[in-house]
Amino acid sequence: MRDVVERLANLSPEKRARLARALEERGTEWSTFPLSFAQQRLWFLDRWEPGSSAYNLPAALRLRGALDLGALEASLGEITRRHEALRTTFPDIDGKPIQVVGDAEPFRIPVLDLRSLGASERKTRARALAAEEAERPFDLARGPVFRATALRLAEKDHVLLLTLHHIVADGWSLAILVEELNALYAAFSSAKPSPLSELSLQYGDFVLWQRELLRGPAIEDELAYWRRRLQGAPELLPLPTDRPRPLARSSSGAARAAVVPDPLASALRDLGRREGATSFMTLLAAFVTLLHRITGQTDLVVGTPVAGRTRPETERLIGFFVNTLALRCDLSGGPTFREVLRRVRETALEALAHQHLPFERLVEEIRPERDPGRTPIVQVMFAMQNAPAPSLDLPGLSMEAFDSAYAAAKFDWTLSADEEDDGFHLVLVYATDLFDEATIDRMLGHLVRLVRGVVEDPDRRVGELTLLTEGERESIVSGWNAT
Repeated sequence: MRDVVERLANLSPEKRARLARALEERGTEWSTFPLSFAQQRLWFLDRWEPGSSAYNLPAALRLRGALDLGALEASLGEITRRHEALRTTFPDIDGKPIQVVGDAEPFRIPVLDLRSLGASERKTRARALAAEEAERPFDLARGPVFRATALRLAEKDHVLLLTLHHIVADGWSLAILVEELNALYAAFSSAKPSPLSELSLQYGDFVLWQRELLRGPAIEDELAYWRRRLQGAPELLPLPTDRPRPLARSSSGAARAAVVPDPLASALRDLGRREGATSFMTLLAAFVTLLHRITGQTDLVVGTPVAGRTRPETERLIGFFVNTLALRCDLSGGPTFREVLRRVRETALEALAHQHLPFERLVEEIRPERDPGRTPIVQVMFAMQNAPAPSLDLPGLSMEAFDSAYAAAKFDWTLSADEEDDGFHLVLVYATDLFDEATIDRMLGHLVRLVRGVVEDPDRRVGELTLLTEGERESIVSGWNAT
């Protein structure tokens, strides 16, 4: 088969121009592709740490009711047929990876029967199996990269375990998968045909378009911006850890949660609106203020994910599109929180205007000093989840999330915020190699207390804002002084 990169280089000027304007269907002769830049990084990390589950995307769902296993298998099979990414493997030729689209095959869901166990033992065993499945590594060269298992707790009580590798999917993709599963299961369980229209494009089309785009002069402006923006930025955010940083990082992680309740959350939103800032920008400003206070650093780089689906043609595709933006935040000069918010707002708007450059291409360009104990450029991430996630709605079944207590730490800290009716729900995933649970709980408490302080007086200098909760203040003022 002809080399894909060579074929791209030989495209006519007219074809190049069309690719730059919009994605196009490539034709049936294409069954192998280069990797996208984001996929290249995950492939390299998989080689760097064989057997790692850091980039597994697991979901565990409790299904109560009469489950039609045949309809479920047919639905997942149809989804893998529709989306080439889910039947792709990643072999290498002379050390260079390619992605190969396999044929669509019947999808099988192994069923593990736990009905012989007692009720409490059954649930404990199910949680353990869910965690094991979430941590079971993928073989990217051989596949599959998408798998499912069902745990039978009772005749009408199952746990469905779905696991994908991040190299073929992202959070947006999971929402598409759920939406299509809802539609297909409803049809197939009633012996009706698929109601979904055929896809005109696939992830491979996006890869070819991205590769062609990054060959042209359009990307030079993006590179110039990010070179200028990150020149001289600190390579490490010195979080106060409970243990020394290991020589090589692992994905061992855990998660802790907290809530910024209403009316405090509403007041924070109102403050942001008055400054022309979104909830994302306002919470990010509070988060970088916390990072500034606990590290003493005024020059901070925080990563944030963006969907990466800048073309409307990609909105219905399952694939790895998400990109990371490195937001360099300036807290020098003893600013007030209002000033920090304005600076963060401008930083975020500029970064979003230059989001087309893949983060992996940026790392290649900047060439930071490689340290196996930390991630390059950013060690802390912030993500705002403000889009309603579709729920699994299968006829005749009630569904709820099944907790497997699985959390992989891709960075030192990853703070996610969900905007709910009763406030901002925060989840901080942290590297257990570095931090204790009590430390993370304390930091989340500091963040909530800081939000209260900025709402009360946004014109106070951030260095003067109180971080201590009432309990901590009482311990210091009364407990320590009593000795």
